[in-house]
Amino acid sequence: MSFNQYRPSGFLGLTPVVKNLLIINALCFLAMMGIGNLTRGATDLNDILGLHYWGSDKYEPYQFVTYMFMHGGFTHILFNMFAVWMFGNVLEQVWGPKRFLFYYLVTGIGAGVLHMLVMWYQFAGIQEAINQFMLQPNPVDFDALVKTRFEGRFNPEALAQLVYQWSLSPSDPKMISEASAALKSLLAGQMDISTVGASGSVFGILLAFGMLFPNSLIYLYFAIPIKAKWFVILYGAFELYSGIANNPGDNVAHFAHLGGMIFGFILIKFWKNKQYR
Repeated sequence: MSFNQYRPSGFLGLTPVVKNLLIINALCFLAMMGIGNLTRGATDLNDILGLHYWGSDKYEPYQFVTYMFMHGGFTHILFNMFAVWMFGNVLEQVWGPKRFLFYYLVTGIGAGVLHMLVMWYQFAGIQEAINQFMLQPNPVDFDALVKTRFEGRFNPEALAQLVYQWSLSPSDPKMISEASAALKSLLAGQMDISTVGASGSVFGILLAFGMLFPNSLIYLYFAIPIKAKWFVILYGAFELYSGIANNPGDNVAHFAHLGGMIFGFILIKFWKNKQYR
C-alpha cells in the first residue's frame, strides 16, 4: 500500500521516541514551574534554556536544542505535545525511532536558525533607524521611533514625560544622551526576549505527515474534515502571512514555524533522492 493511500490507525499507542519526547517536555515544564515558584520568579528556566538572539548577552549555542523542550504555558505545551502524539506516532512507525528523532531535532534546530536570521534582519533595520535618528535627534522623531519600533515596551507616561521635557529644550545634550541610552536599553531588552517551544519540530512533523499521507483526513476542531495536504498548505500560507504582517502584540515566532517546515521538506527530499540513487 502506498503512503498516499495509507490511513494511519496507531494514534492511541505511544512509540518509544514520542513517549520519551512527551516525558522530557513534561518534566522540563514541571521544572520550570517548580523552580519559578521556589525562587519566586528569581530563576526562570525559559530565560536560561530559551533561544536568545545571538547579539544578546544571554545567548548560548546550546539554546538551539534546549529551547524546543521549554514552553511558555500549559496551553502552549498541551497543543504541541498533542500534535507530537497524534502525528509523531505515525511517522515513527514509518521511519523508525532513529530517523524520526533525527528529523525532530533537525526541524527544531532549523526553525531556530531561520528565526535567528529573521531577527537579525529585523534588528538590523531597528539599528539603522536608530542610527539615522541620532544624526538629528529631536523629541518628535524620538516619540515616533519608540512607538513604531518598540511598541508596548516603553511606559507611555514615562515616554510622554521624556518627550515633553525634551521639547522644552531640544538642544539639551543631557536629554539627547538620555534618549540615546533609552533606545540602547530598549534594543537590548528586545534582544533578551527568549523563544521557547517545540512548535518548529511540530510544524516539521505536520509537513512530513502531509507529504507522506496527503489524502489522509484531519478533523479541524474534531468536526471539520480536510485532507492533510491542504491543511499543511493552508497552515503554511497562514504562517507566512502572519510573519510578514508582523502585527503589534503578536509574539508568535511564525518564521520559526516555517523554518521547521522548510528544513523538514529539504530533509525528506534528500532522503527520497538518496533512496532512488
